[in-house]
Amino acid sequence: MVNRKSYAKVNIFLKIVGKRGNYHEIISRFVKVKSLFDVIEFVPSSEKSFTLEGDFSCSTESNIIYKSYKALLNHTKSNKLQEYFTNHKVVVTKSIAESAGLGGGSSNGATFMLMCNDELSLGIDIDTLALIGAKIGADLPFFIYDYDSANVSGIGEIVKEYKDDMLKLEIITPQIECNTAMIYSIFRDRFYQNIDKKEALKLQNLSSKEILNNYKIESLNDLYQSALFIEPKLSQYAKDKWFFSGSGSSFFKKI
Repeated sequence: MVNRKSYAKVNIFLKIVGKRGNYHEIISRFVKVKSLFDVIEFVPSSEKSFTLEGDFSCSTESNIIYKSYKALLNHTKSNKLQEYFTNHKVVVTKSIAESAGLGGGSSNGATFMLMCNDELSLGIDIDTLALIGAKIGADLPFFIYDYDSANVSGIGEIVKEYKDDMLKLEIITPQIECNTAMIYSIFRDRFYQNIDKKEALKLQNLSSKEILNNYKIESLNDLYQSALFIEPKLSQYAKDKWFFSGSGSSFFKKI
């Protein structure tokens, strides 16, 4: 049996700096949260077809792990993967909340790809694996590179390691569902004119500790106001020194 931890992330800051077709270009600091993780296992099975078990709210076909499996199949053009997953199933023990701005789904997909690459000796170099992952989801490259902290830009495909002091973080996830596509749409319609690329570039050069000590929630995450526009109840969680991760609904603070 093979298993690996699939870690959550938070966005110390997330700034929108441009548009690329229907996508938004970002500059962000992603930080791995080592205290919060799912566990992915490859378990011997007699199912004879790709089987995914876990507490998910979507179908297997819509799950990022399954999409990652299909992407690897298309890339490798070999029978290794298909043969392996006729004798093994994927079991995920979930601790990371879904649709919470913590990257749980992307982390699962990336971790699955890394496990396949190692366990089956697929021989895919890390940069190519990140390119495959970027076609599945914008956050996958960060998790594939497996950095503790990184500055992420473009639409998520540019990942540069940032040597940072690891922070102890407390995370809360309100029972409020934040629709990422809708939040970005609201941002484009109502808040895009306020983008500040200079501030985003400045933040890239500051440590995460400096950022959290000297900035407020509204100036660090450009999606917070859009999320608040859709879900006003989020404001009750935006207390002093609490920050908003990704497109929500999770908040975090340094402890």
